[in-house]
Amino acid sequence: MSQQINLFNPIFLKQKKYFSVVTMLQALLLIVLGSMLFYGYAWYQVRELAKQTVEMTKRYEAEQKRFLAYANEFSPQRAQQALKAELDGLEAQARLQDSILQTLKSGAIGNTQGYSEYLRAFARQSVHGLWLTGFNINGDGAQISLQGAVTNPRLLPTYIQRMGREAVMRGKTFEYLQMKQPLVEGKPVNAYVEFSLRSVAGTGAAK
Repeated sequence: MSQQINLFNPIFLKQKKYFSVVTMLQALLLIVLGSMLFYGYAWYQVRELAKQTVEMTKRYEAEQKRFLAYANEFSPQRAQQALKAELDGLEAQARLQDSILQTLKSGAIGNTQGYSEYLRAFARQSVHGLWLTGFNINGDGAQISLQGAVTNPRLLPTYIQRMGREAVMRGKTFEYLQMKQPLVEGKPVNAYVEFSLRSVAGTGAAK
């Protein structure tokens, strides 16, 4: 009499990691380095623009002095009008240059905080049995999309609620949710479910 013993156990199979913490940290490092390069370039541009503004101001003052000198020397109205028009043009350019400089210094253009806070939020709010496979952040974070998988669909509402408590996600809600059963070689995989989330700025409940 013989007896067969099955020593195969699925738990010993090598688990595939879709989005590990190391990968997220590497992505965070790349984002930080990219932000440093961007702001270094922006600082250089601001400095160059400041130099141009100073030069434009000097030109304006020189032209103003020239205008006063011409006004004292020549009486024809046409000469005065031409010089006045030139001065007005230089003054308008100086105001425009100063306005652009102040706008760049204020950080009103673009996302001045970068995307590192989003990556930190994703890392903090990890849920056992749920992992991210990709994400997309448009512009200044007005729209965010997440792609991932979950072993139990009931974990997804918990994850959304936890992400909603992150400061970087305040004022944003998920308006779009899609879930589907993955296929491998045309056959459904029952171990997990893939999902896709998309958020918008504003208030409201997640759908």
